[in-house]
This record gives sequence, structure tokens and C-alpha cells, in this order.
Amino acid sequence: MESEHLRLDVLTAERIPEIFAALGTDPDIYRWLPFTAPKSVDDLVPVLEGFIRDTDSGSRIAYAVILKSSGLAIGTSSFLDLNPIHNSLEIGSTFYAKEYWRSFVNTEAKIVLLTEAFDVRQVERVTLKTDSMNERSRAAILRLGATFEGILRHHMLRPDGSWRDSAYFSILKSEWPAVKENLQTKLLSQSNTK
Repeated sequence: MESEHLRLDVLTAERIPEIFAALGTDPDIYRWLPFTAPKSVDDLVPVLEGFIRDTDSGSRIAYAVILKSSGLAIGTSSFLDLNPIHNSLEIGSTFYAKEYWRSFVNTEAKIVLLTEAFDVRQVERVTLKTDSMNERSRAAILRLGATFEGILRHHMLRPDGSWRDSAYFSILKSEWPAVKENLQTKLLSQSNTK
């Protein structure tokens, strides 16, 4: 899957060193993720190899998010909770190099993923969720045009053993045309400020 500036390729082990080189060990990047911040590429390998195994088993489709200009991966995002019975999926496990936060990257990648979900896979619902305390991520999900649905309390254990409450959001098939138009407008605005 690709867009003007990005390509989303199914994640492979060969991309793991690139992703680590882009992300580094900045604790801000990993603060809200469900795994401990890596100190080296060796710490990130088992996490992303788990994403690859989940992709192989069909419980996830993990993508490397690649800048077309350099051909290098700058992060990852996934389809999760693929549910053909209820015609839904989740977009998550999204994290990028810090230099691309609040840039065109998340908007453009989400357009690609949401287009695949709604226009190709014809899903009825896309779920997005984050730690309820992650204000930056919650704001980014709302900027996409998703609807806040509520908090699932004590939903997951954080790496430090504390309980995470998860904030849930969704986009429905009927909402997708307006969301897509809004995202394309945002992307045009972001392109004009580059």
C-alpha cells in the first residue's frame, strides 16, 4: 500500500534494525506502549518479531511505515483484531520516529490504512484505542475524525505492572467519506507548511 510520500510494506525482520535506527531509545516514544523501552536493537527484536509471528498467524497485519524519499522505515502500524464475523478491525501498534510526530506521516499513513479497511476490505467499523492517560495520542485520534466511545477500565497491564485504562474510539463505514475528506484537507494543509 502506498501514498504520495509513504509506502506501507508488511513488516519483515530485515526492517527491524531500520525501525530501531529511526526510533532510537527515546523514552517519549515508548512511554505508552505495552512493552519496555528498548536499550538496544536486541530489545526491540522480540517485540517486532512477535508482530511478524502474529502476522503469519493471521491475528494481525503489521506494516513497516517507509518514507518513499529514502526507502527507510520510520515506524510501524498494524491492523489488529481482524474480525470477519463482525466485519471490523482495529488500527494500532502505531509508533513513529519522534521527528515525524505532528507531521504529514500519521495523517497520510492513516488515510492509506483506513482506505484499505473501508474501501478494499469493506469493514463496517474501525477501532482505535490508546492508554487513557496518553493525551497526545488521544488528541491525534480525535484529529483523524474518530468518535470517542469511552474508557475500558483496567484493560491491560502496563510494563511496570500498573493497570492501564484504555480510551476507545471508532470510525464507522457511514462516517468514512466525511472523515476521508477531512483527512485529505488536513494533509493538503500539512503539505503546504512543509
